[in-house]
Amino acid sequence: MARRQCCCRDAQFRKTITMKDAKTLLLEFLAAVTHGENAAALFAEDGAVELPFLHSLGVPWRHQGRQAIRELQDQLAGLYLDLAFKPEDTHVLIDTPEQVFAEYMAHPTGRVTGRTVHHLFAARLVAKNGRIKLLRESLNPFAVGQALLPGGVKDLPDPEKEIFSVPPDYRS
Repeated sequence: MARRQCCCRDAQFRKTITMKDAKTLLLEFLAAVTHGENAAALFAEDGAVELPFLHSLGVPWRHQGRQAIRELQDQLAGLYLDLAFKPEDTHVLIDTPEQVFAEYMAHPTGRVTGRTVHHLFAARLVAKNGRIKLLRESLNPFAVGQALLPGGVKDLPDPEKEIFSVPPDYRS
């Protein structure tokens, strides 16, 4: 007579099989942003998007929780006419089940200025239980200012004596 396996072990096995790895989550995230879908749904409840170098422009750099991430996505849609990530512009450089590091390009047009910017992003994504725990993206804040501010970076406030490219309390 065949031995029946425990149903809880079967359920755990199925859960393991269906969990998304870091690379899959990154590619789905980029596709969701490109198609205006809710990218925040891919994140853990306490997941976060970080863009630390935006601090140098006085822009909030950390967005934690699905609601905050959805609001960030909506803000980006308001800043750019056509923010999109093409598969041919995405290059995965390091790939493990829990983490991925990639570079990807976007070529959006600033809604207010009409300027096209060619953003190179470098990103680390951390996955946990099939969800995005952390997406930390780096991009050139100078290019952001040039693309989005009517007068370019000259519209930024005058620099102070001490300048932080990331928040003073930033920890990797």
